[in-house]
Amino acid sequence: MVLNYALGANLQKEHGCVFSVWAPFAERVEVEIVTQNNRRIEATKIIYGYWKAEDSRVEAGDRYVYVLNGKLSLPDPASRYQPEGVHGPSEIIDSGNFNWTDDGWQSIPPEKMIQYELHTGTFSPSEDFRGISEKLSYLKELGINVIELMPVAQFPGHRNWGYDGVFPFAVQNSYGGPSELARLVDTCHRNGIAVILDVVYNHLGPEGNYFESYGPYFSDRYKTPWGKAVNVDDQYADGMINFILQNVRYWLKDLHLDGLRLDAVHAIYDFSADHIMKQISSEVRKLSGVTGRNYFLIAESNLNDVRYLHPVEKGGYGLDAQWNDDFHHALHSCITGEQGSYYADYGSVEDLAKAIKNTFVLDGVYSIFRKRTFGSHAADLHGKQFIIFIQNHDHTGNRKNGERLGHLVSAGMQKAACAILFFTPNVPMLFMGEEFNARTPFLYFVNHHDGQLNRLVREGRQKEFEDLHAAGREPAPFPDAEDTFNRSKLNWAELDDPDQRDMLDFYKRLISLRKSHPALISTDRRNCSVQAGGNNKTLIIRRWKEQYQLFVFINLNDKPVHLEYLHESPGRLYLLLHSGPDITNARTEFRQSIEGKLRLTMAKETLLVYSSWPGPTVMV
Repeated sequence: MVLNYALGANLQKEHGCVFSVWAPFAERVEVEIVTQNNRRIEATKIIYGYWKAEDSRVEAGDRYVYVLNGKLSLPDPASRYQPEGVHGPSEIIDSGNFNWTDDGWQSIPPEKMIQYELHTGTFSPSEDFRGISEKLSYLKELGINVIELMPVAQFPGHRNWGYDGVFPFAVQNSYGGPSELARLVDTCHRNGIAVILDVVYNHLGPEGNYFESYGPYFSDRYKTPWGKAVNVDDQYADGMINFILQNVRYWLKDLHLDGLRLDAVHAIYDFSADHIMKQISSEVRKLSGVTGRNYFLIAESNLNDVRYLHPVEKGGYGLDAQWNDDFHHALHSCITGEQGSYYADYGSVEDLAKAIKNTFVLDGVYSIFRKRTFGSHAADLHGKQFIIFIQNHDHTGNRKNGERLGHLVSAGMQKAACAILFFTPNVPMLFMGEEFNARTPFLYFVNHHDGQLNRLVREGRQKEFEDLHAAGREPAPFPDAEDTFNRSKLNWAELDDPDQRDMLDFYKRLISLRKSHPALISTDRRNCSVQAGGNNKTLIIRRWKEQYQLFVFINLNDKPVHLEYLHESPGRLYLLLHSGPDITNARTEFRQSIEGKLRLTMAKETLLVYSSWPGPTVMV
């Protein structure tokens, strides 16, 4: 059993502070209080490589470093705040001092979630947590009840996606630090919005990464695409495992977050009997028993492996949900025609229908891209266990020019795509700005202080696009350039444009239907059927619950198509929603549907939604 040992600088109820750090190979450890004329406190080695120091003269706001072996001064790997950046001293904070007002808060059940992924630095003009708070009324009006923050752990500079973080406990200083994050979470809860945080446990960034000076936090046994793998199954692994578990508790217990999205769990290499994912889920269940709150754990995995979602008692890892890239890939390839790189395994409307009904397209079949049989069967799992999206930070930002879906397809096609998103029995997630078809790209950006690192990132990005998306000769935007970051910021003035407002209104109607129609409220895939139109590139999605029926007709073709559909319960159907400029045909077919048969001539890239229940948002 891994030792459950608190880390960092922890203020006590009585005056004073306890400092704890894991440095198993150090011969001497001191705490230097730099704000008290560099006064040093001797630490004592207690057990399994942990060092502890206590002092009654320090208080919140004091800054400190650890001094290893009398000569190496370093910030705390479990620092709660780095006000001077990744190379500066750590600051003591009082995490119990925030005046929380969310005592009665209970998070959003997964089947009711409408998630919204955002990047703190590019979401608002102020580039910080306060800027998000100022947009909460907008998000509520849209229908969002969960925001997912891209990583906010301290990274170098102030322009970064967040996956180069090097202080997993410290909230980014340029975003406002831990107090402003707490204020955002508290404000979200008062507005009925849950907050999920993206955390990175598979690697740490290169600049300001002092972990190896403290001990074997990483393993030479494995490598990730982004650096050394964390050590969770090699010698001395217990230290890093405890670090991760303490970090999980910190975000959920101290900062009241509602859940965590675990980045690239396939790059966390653990072949031990007690997998780190299982330990995380067990730790969260224990915490839930203490706080009385439900927490949500989401895996990002490219393995199509249902073990992450199966309960522990059935040999799984017990996580609540995972991102489903197969849905995105199948839909994106179908509507854009792209089949390069990882899109090689997708492209047909039948693939999309399979992703809707069975979750994974690659479910134990041969993968052209991977050149081997790949994936596992997930059709028996519940829809609320999968997060689906038509855009996210990865599949937008990892394009050479950061194109959003609206840059690649027509507005009509995007409306059809987002209808599939909301009418499918999974948990839908939007990427910031997609709801008004933002014209700004979302590019990859960094702000390293080390010029050599910036050069390597530039070269690496250019090499990456030799294959992906037919990059051509023009170089990719330089990630370290300030203009790359500025171009990626949402331009809220676009909402004054009639086309952007039209898209926003369409998203609002979709979300309203998702929340109100009895056949859509459930995420049980057993109340869903999907019919693919093959060469016609059409989809007919039927959802039902008891006597309530919903029929979605979607034409993903660039030309009109003729459809006939005999629905199983003849009777009056109401037209709830449509896209496209011409409603005359839809009204005609509405009258014919009383006979039990729908005969449709659908314009290109359009959708029609009929229901046996008129609902509160009839569009006829």
